[in-house]
Amino acid sequence: DSEGGLYVCMNTFLGFGREHIERHYRKTGQCVYLHLKRHVIEKVPGASGGALPKRRNAKLFLDLETSSDLNSDDFEYEDEAKLIIFPDHYEISLPNIEELPALVTIACDALLSAKSPYRKQESDSWEEELQASKHAKTLLQLDNGVRIPPSGWKCSKCDLRENLWLNLTDGSVLCGKWFFDGSGGNGHAMEHYKETGYPLAVKLGTITPDGADVYSFDEEEPVLDPHIAKHLAHFGIDMLQMQVTENGLRDNDIKPRVSEWEVIQEAGVKLKPMYGPGYTGMKNLGNSCYLNAVMQAIFSIPEFQRAYVGNLPRIFDYSPLDPTQDFNTQMAKLGHGLLSGQYSKPPVKSELIEQVMKEEHKPQHNGISPRMFKAFISKGHPEFSSNRQQDAQEFFLHLINLVERNPVGSENPSDVFRFLVEERTQCCQSRKVRYTERVDYIMQLPVAMEAATNKDELIAYELKRQEAEAARRPLPELVRAKIPFRACLQAFSEPSNVEDFWSSALQAKSAGVKTSRFASFPEYLVVQIKKFTFGLDWIPKKLDVSIDMPDFLDISHLRARGLQPGEEELPDIAPPIVIPDDPKALDIDESSVMQLAEMGFPLEACRKAVYYTGNLGAEVAFNWIIAHMEEPDFAEPLVISAFGEVASSGAAALGAVGLDNQPPEEMVAIIISMGFQRNLAIQALKATNNNLERALEWIFSHPDPEEESDPALDTMDMENNANANILAETGSEGPRIKDGPGRYELFGFISHMGTSTMSGHYVCHLRKEGRWVIYNDLRVCASERPPKDLGYIYFYHRIP
Repeated sequence: DSEGGLYVCMNTFLGFGREHIERHYRKTGQCVYLHLKRHVIEKVPGASGGALPKRRNAKLFLDLETSSDLNSDDFEYEDEAKLIIFPDHYEISLPNIEELPALVTIACDALLSAKSPYRKQESDSWEEELQASKHAKTLLQLDNGVRIPPSGWKCSKCDLRENLWLNLTDGSVLCGKWFFDGSGGNGHAMEHYKETGYPLAVKLGTITPDGADVYSFDEEEPVLDPHIAKHLAHFGIDMLQMQVTENGLRDNDIKPRVSEWEVIQEAGVKLKPMYGPGYTGMKNLGNSCYLNAVMQAIFSIPEFQRAYVGNLPRIFDYSPLDPTQDFNTQMAKLGHGLLSGQYSKPPVKSELIEQVMKEEHKPQHNGISPRMFKAFISKGHPEFSSNRQQDAQEFFLHLINLVERNPVGSENPSDVFRFLVEERTQCCQSRKVRYTERVDYIMQLPVAMEAATNKDELIAYELKRQEAEAARRPLPELVRAKIPFRACLQAFSEPSNVEDFWSSALQAKSAGVKTSRFASFPEYLVVQIKKFTFGLDWIPKKLDVSIDMPDFLDISHLRARGLQPGEEELPDIAPPIVIPDDPKALDIDESSVMQLAEMGFPLEACRKAVYYTGNLGAEVAFNWIIAHMEEPDFAEPLVISAFGEVASSGAAALGAVGLDNQPPEEMVAIIISMGFQRNLAIQALKATNNNLERALEWIFSHPDPEEESDPALDTMDMENNANANILAETGSEGPRIKDGPGRYELFGFISHMGTSTMSGHYVCHLRKEGRWVIYNDLRVCASERPPKDLGYIYFYHRIP
């Protein structure tokens, strides 16, 4: 229903607006387009002066959403379709059986009657109902005394800490399936089912008062478990109590939680709508407010505006033939929608006197619907591709990962968030230290609850709350803990214990502590308040606290200082690797070995492949086989050649530092087997202290490393670099960073309402043109009371 309508290419069925159709014609040579236009028509008034009764409009044949801005009693729609032949713009009105060939008529009819792919996707996501598992009612649960803690889970077979599943029969915690994008696990949960026949598992991290994600290995699909509360209680997860706590109170008892929603959304205050460039809202597609809030913050940053909106003509000119599958095209399209002002126009009153009297408005384009962007950016991701609520912080990191993998122009806009963290690890017994560096994008601040300044009020409130719950009376007015920001900053800088620390000075396990400092300060500092946690009773909870976040922040005192005089470094010695006398007793995933052997590869080669890839699964081992098939000892038995040369099991062990500080050849081979060049593999391992997992992350965050070149030429290039802020570029020295002073000013924050990141609502506040603005999905208004103390993610920009 835009002014120019939509042009659909009859070859690719891609749709283009009027301003882009000429570009597509010049690029592809496609000359036949179906032009679709929806007209908004005022209804003819009836005899009594009102609009005619509503009737089915036979002229409305496109499966498109109607504007919610229009009063359906006074307006109706009429769709128009034409064939347009380029370059002469020859028009053929439809339907036209006489002039058009039968095949063309059939194609046009099929296109006009087709269901919108996004509506179909939405329908599939919402209407498909899970079925109760046939095993739920009679599920066997072993009385083995297993109790599951509320956090700190890891796979019992490979030590992975993500994509973990709790088997509801014996309480085993095992990892899920490995995916080709690097996420997932090693499939140990499935292997356990094949060995034991225990059919049901619940995904850890998805348990809420409303239920959990349950999978049936026997039925090979996600299922409902009507008895999930009882099954979880068997392992010490008190979901029934959680349901009573969250849902068992009367409506007027939940006033404190409603209050949070009111404060963050500034309810009860008349807010002035904002219009124009940079004040465009985004439609909520169903729990997509996390995406809306993050993208509003991202496109308020000049570097992202220049990279995508500033380069829009170039990005569109060089986009692939299917731009729906191109990240940079979708980013540029979204950024243009938010910043152009074309979709954020103030209402214009009608010139007709009677409509002015009734204060009716002409239809306006207000806000954008990011359907195509969400479909692309979440494609293949098990969480973001769903219609469930997500964690805005996780989506931010997912977006930055995609920006890193899809460079645009000479500068990568995500460089503004990147900083180096120096980690100082000290052996408590020998007092010797080790300094390492890693890349990060978010500063995570713990909530220092013990530093609350209103402890007496909190204690009194808690007593009243317990009494009210026991007597089934309305809860008292909420009292939030008031936490000083300086206390959270102090908690961030304090040492933390290192689990399973192995001291190279003692050649044994010892107590160790670690402290983190900034080796560089980013241009834009993103601060996350760690509000979400689990109680000891497994009840997920959000710390509903008020933190006096400063408008101006100085963290210069957190600058890393490196090895200090008098400090002695820990020896560069790897932990010992216990090698069994019997080679068959090596920790090798035999199921992966058999999968490879069934493909026809020699058994010993399969064993080596699985061993040298750290039991990461058959897919990774297969890549290793392909890369080593031509080697003369390819089918020779596995031999461990030297102490410390190879990791014994797991990706974490592969990160051990070698005696000569050279990357172990086996880890280099693993990365090469994934399709990367040898020099890039060595560079990544050196930059991450031979940690395989971090090396892969490093590679994906540095898609265009500099090739080896003449040092003299490199020096000349650095001297001629126009951007003096860049103190370190991607290359052999490490990741790209933009270091500078550690002084910042707040310009935005994202707030969350609700009890969990898997539920609730997100809102974004941004400071623009000297005032705060609230972005609440489609609603964009001047903020009167920005709740800076209740935010979840804060955005600061560096000041000189």
